[in-house]
Amino acid sequence: MTGPETSSVTGPVAGPLTGAVRVVLADDHPMFRYGLTAALGNASEVEIVAEAGDAAELLSIVERLQPQVALTDLTMPGPGGPAMIAELRARAPGTAVLVLTMHDDDETVLAALRADASGYLLKGAERDEIVRAILTVVEGGAVYGGGVARRVSELLTQRTSGPSDRIFAELTPREESVLALVAQGLGNHEIARRLGLSEKTVRNNLATVLAKLHLRDRAAAVAHARDAGLGATGPTR
Repeated sequence: MTGPETSSVTGPVAGPLTGAVRVVLADDHPMFRYGLTAALGNASEVEIVAEAGDAAELLSIVERLQPQVALTDLTMPGPGGPAMIAELRARAPGTAVLVLTMHDDDETVLAALRADASGYLLKGAERDEIVRAILTVVEGGAVYGGGVARRVSELLTQRTSGPSDRIFAELTPREESVLALVAQGLGNHEIARRLGLSEKTVRNNLATVLAKLHLRDRAAAVAHARDAGLGATGPTR
């Protein structure tokens, strides 16, 4: 792993955890997997519980093991990219997806985040940065590698000008789902039940929504969402 890289973190930064974070690592280059597994093996906070060499294998392993984090490349044999991320989230809602890739173009980055990736790092990130990113996303935060952090900020604050089935382009689908249910007047417990999340994850997602939309509190989020037409029948994915 070469080249220092700083990160931008959105939402809560991970605090102390009990036990190592269970991670599945996916990349279609065996030597890269070997090197990364060896590097992360020295970090007591992380445990690599399985490896995958293609998208289908990753999906199968994640569905079976339900790890806390899937650390994955985007371009592997099989249904990779955003479609793979969306399928991972559907099969294992409790698994955070952390992308580790060489692709840094705007279209790929934004597509991954819209598919509900919790973080996006570039290959070349140092071991300590990857560990910090894993600990951040497992606590419900979001993290972007320094190479893409500025553009991510710009992309997430741009509103789409054309028709869309999404109202807030800044938010991931899950964040917009949380906001829609908040706007309907539901509490965190009910939102967590409907979306299959923990209440802590709901709180973390709401905190990220407030930060992205520059809102003060829950009441401001409700008003903002309803003004935009979200809340009466918002998305529930």
